[in-house]
Amino acid sequence: MASTPLPTTRPTRADAARNYDLLVTAARETFAEHGTDTSLEEIARRAGVGIGTLYRRFPNRTALLEAVYVDEIQSVIDRAYDFDRELPPFEALAAWLRSFVGYGLSKKTLAIELMNALGRDSEFFKVCKTNVQEAGELLLIKAKESGDIRPEIELADVMRLAGGISHLSPAVEPAQAMRMLDIVLCGLRPPAT
Repeated sequence: MASTPLPTTRPTRADAARNYDLLVTAARETFAEHGTDTSLEEIARRAGVGIGTLYRRFPNRTALLEAVYVDEIQSVIDRAYDFDRELPPFEALAAWLRSFVGYGLSKKTLAIELMNALGRDSEFFKVCKTNVQEAGELLLIKAKESGDIRPEIELADVMRLAGGISHLSPAVEPAQAMRMLDIVLCGLRPPAT
């Protein structure tokens, strides 16, 4: 799907991969419930593994945050390709942008903590951003080709608008954020003739 593989440390051996998946799932759930400063011992307990297993796979909190972030970014990317296969061009782009904004509203703390640890311009974030852009570009090009989107629209415009909506939380409720995105989507359409 994406041309540049996302940075991941997921093992290939079955038992190690199972533990990795258990830890990433437990971390995602625990971070959502209690914040990213949740103890690593709590994450290991929730995953049903020992703390030594967690530290063998993730030597520090940042490594675990990276794994959760990559898993979630991969989900955002996968949804773009799924929507492309399942929906007409404009609806595919709109559905993906809704999922992108929804992700941004719920995961901002995770991204901020990683940016503080790695730096906004780190190779990690560059690779993630490139993959998200490739997925978005696919949808935007198809929507332009179908005539559903104004030809001068660029992905950077759309992503900046969608990202801006995501960054308004917690001041904006999710329902208002989606209404704002609907306004943006209307603006992408070509003018009526």
